[in-house]
This record gives sequence, C-alpha cells and structure tokens, in this order.
Amino acid sequence: FNHTQIHLFLFAMVLMIFITSLMGNTLMIILIHVDPQLHMPMYFLLSQLSFMDMMLVSTIVPKMAANYLMDTRSISPTGCGVQIFLLLTLGGSECFLLTAMSYDRYVAICHPLCYPILMSQKLCLLVTSGSWLLGGIDGLMQAGATLSFPYCHSREINHFFCEAPSLVRLACADTTIFEFFMYVCCILMLLIPLSLILASYSLILAAVSMRSAGAGKKAFKTCSSHLVVVGLFYGTIMFIYVRPKSNNSEDHDKVVSVFYTIFTPVLNPLIYSVRSKEVKGALRRWLERHFIYGKLIKNY
Repeated sequence: FNHTQIHLFLFAMVLMIFITSLMGNTLMIILIHVDPQLHMPMYFLLSQLSFMDMMLVSTIVPKMAANYLMDTRSISPTGCGVQIFLLLTLGGSECFLLTAMSYDRYVAICHPLCYPILMSQKLCLLVTSGSWLLGGIDGLMQAGATLSFPYCHSREINHFFCEAPSLVRLACADTTIFEFFMYVCCILMLLIPLSLILASYSLILAAVSMRSAGAGKKAFKTCSSHLVVVGLFYGTIMFIYVRPKSNNSEDHDKVVSVFYTIFTPVLNPLIYSVRSKEVKGALRRWLERHFIYGKLIKNY
C-alpha cells in the first residue's frame, strides 16, 4: 500500500462503497422487518441476501482499510483462514439462496393460487437454514484443506485479501488432488444451482409466452432484478473458480474478486429497490414516519 494520490483515491472509494453497502443492506433489512406489506417469502429471502452481502463486504474491507492506515500488508494465518472460510461460506450460501429466490418467482408467476402453500414460512426457514448449512460445510472443508498445505517459500499473496485459489498457488506440495476437489465443489455449488435457476426461468418464459403480452411484460419486470443479481454474482465467481487456472490469471482474479466481494453487495439493494414498487413504497412510508422530509419525498 503506497500513500500516493491514486491509492488515496482508491482507498476513499472502497471505503465509501463499504459504508454505502452497509447502509443500503441495513435499510433493506429494516424495511422488510417493519413494513407489513413486505412480510412475504420473496422479501424474507431478500433480507437474508442483504444480510449475507453485509457479512461479505465486512469480511474484506475493514482489514484492507486497517492495513492501509497502519501501512502494513500482513495478515495472521488465523485471520487468513477466517477470511477464506467466510468467503466460501457466504458465496456458497448465496448460490443456494439465489436458487430459492428463482423458485419463489416461478411459483408466484406460474402457480399464484398455490403460492401460500408452496412458499410457506416453514419452507422459507428450511431453505435459508439449508443454504447457510451447505455453504458452511463447503467453507469449512475447503478452508481446512487450503491451510493444511505447507508454505515453505514465498508467503506473499498476490491479492487484496486471502482467497483459496491465490493461497494454493503458493503451496510447495502437490495440490493436484485438492484443485480437482475444489473444481468439483465449484461444479456442485455453482453450476447445479445456476442450472436450477435457468430451469425456473425457462418454465416462467414458457408459461408467460402462452399468455398476453401484458402478462409477459409484468413477469419480466418481476424477474429482472433477480436476473441482474444472478448475472453479476455468478459471472464473477465462475470466472475465478471454474475457468482453467494459469499463472497469468492472478491479476485478473484480483480485479474480478473485487466485483463479487465489494461491488455486488452495494449494487443488490439498489437493483431491488429501483425495480420494486413495494420496496420504494415501503421506503416512502418509513421516511414519512421517521423524518420531517417525508412530505417532500411524498410530493416528489
């Protein structure tokens, strides 16, 4: 970390994004909790996504900021292991949660009369608990295996934070089996959920194609926010974990990792709030109750 003007600018930008992400996701959780009109399975799952995004960005940025302010680049082995575990846990959990959200949209559009039964509160709790559990198992296995390798030469990670692929490159032991295992885990945690998401939207597309153009437009508007989030999240993670590895890919991984760990968490609440009339309405009502400027916003 060099205290040049460009580095100061990047530090200020990342810190601003971090604060914006915390505020945006916290506000989303508060709105969903306090507004009765948002007490629906879709928004319960969205509150879980916001909480995961808060944890994801909090895993990375505070340590980066502390290193910059203290003019150091070090991190303890324990701290590195915790970062890897949390990143993998939160990333895996979000994959399964986004799958559940796509199923929610499928039920809401294709089976609206059965929606209260097919998306019951019990099922929502089961889905979110399962997402956290599967993500935690994946994080524990991969983080434990990554830290078990000997690192007898350079311990300088070419990255902004500790991430399993970057750390494994420094191991002075044969990591072929582990890399294959990690690749299989990525297939299970990424491609299978993504396939289920695509299947859900294929069924939605097939259903709305048989209805009027207005119904198709309404369905697309309902699903567009989720599709954007899925594209951003899966696109960046698959670039890092699924594509073939090479020594020349480290610098690209550093840049792409910033998108799913820092930029995506700040974009998610913006995407959902802009595209959702219910969220915008809840925000307006909340501001009217708590701030003197509520009347101005209402007129606007």
